[in-house]
Amino acid sequence: MDKKQIEYKILELKDEYLQLQHNLEKLEYVKGNIAPLEKRLSEIEEELNSLNQLLRQIAGQTQK
Repeated sequence: MDKKQIEYKILELKDEYLQLQHNLEKLEYVKGNIAPLEKRLSEIEEELNSLNQLLRQIAGQTQK
């Protein structure tokens, strides 16, 4: 993955994360099953951490 692809994927994940948070709030309000949404939010957070780390590595390589 190059820098642009990583940045685009990060934006996609952030958008999905916000949508899931909104859906989670709705489900909490109606006492729905929130476990799958919480699991996906956690997965997105892990993926974002990995992608941001990769982005930092790429940025570090270009500075050398």
